[in-house]
Amino acid sequence: MTALAAPDRTRAKGVAPTQGLRRPRRYGRILLYLALVAGSIPTLLPFVWLVRSALMQDSQMFASPPEWIPDPFQWSNFGEALTTQPFARYFVNTLVIAVISVLGTVLTCAVAAFSFSRLRWRGRNVVFALLLSGVMLPYAVTLIPTFVMWQELGALDTIAPLTVPSWFAGAGGGVFNIFLLRQFFLTIPFELDEAAYIDGASPWRVFWTIVMPLSKPAIIVVTIFTFIGTWNDFLGPLLYLQSEENYTLSLGLASFQSMYLTQWGYLMAASAAVIAPIIALFFFLQRYFIEGVTLTGIKS
Repeated sequence: MTALAAPDRTRAKGVAPTQGLRRPRRYGRILLYLALVAGSIPTLLPFVWLVRSALMQDSQMFASPPEWIPDPFQWSNFGEALTTQPFARYFVNTLVIAVISVLGTVLTCAVAAFSFSRLRWRGRNVVFALLLSGVMLPYAVTLIPTFVMWQELGALDTIAPLTVPSWFAGAGGGVFNIFLLRQFFLTIPFELDEAAYIDGASPWRVFWTIVMPLSKPAIIVVTIFTFIGTWNDFLGPLLYLQSEENYTLSLGLASFQSMYLTQWGYLMAASAAVIAPIIALFFFLQRYFIEGVTLTGIKS
């Protein structure tokens, strides 16, 4: 009897510590989730305020103390806001500019990053350091010369000033994108390149068939950053676009504000509709976005 009871006591002793360890872990995980939820509230508050304001009348929007639940729900703000101005046209203009900018930025920045990370040539590190120094140059310094250049080229009131720079890797935010892609490319084993070169592949073939397919997370990160930056850009369209038929969504939103009157309900409703594609894009590509940011910079 004693010999048979011993394994039971040993098993009981082995179970107790495990259960004791699981309980603190469970409590710690609950506390972690509660802390994350509490930390997300300040970031979600502006979005909640935007949505509730889009469903309110102007008089209720600025009531004191603030009212968080619309009464009644002003659903007509969305329909009237999107029909008062030709937002369908603005949407098409913005989408065309964003797609062209994304294609140009991804292609040219990836080629430049491949050269800085996978190819060996004299002065590579010096050129890369000079390229990074361009980040310190304020955008306002080049604003007037750039505007004069496009004016002399007769490209004002066209999408050329908003799309052509993206096809030159160092323009705009291209320096950051080159750095991000370069750091990611460095994490790919160089043995893959060497094996391809032994088989007779050219650097261009290595770039397209090896590096680019393995860099999908980083490419998606650059795509998201570029798309959001183009979609939300206000200063560029304000400078270069003059005809209302060429306006983007950001200029369309600004049309609800004037010196004497601001249509707050329409502005909030249109703003909520404009940022909806950005939110959908992020949630759809969230996994790749986090993976790309996490893996970037592992190797320098």
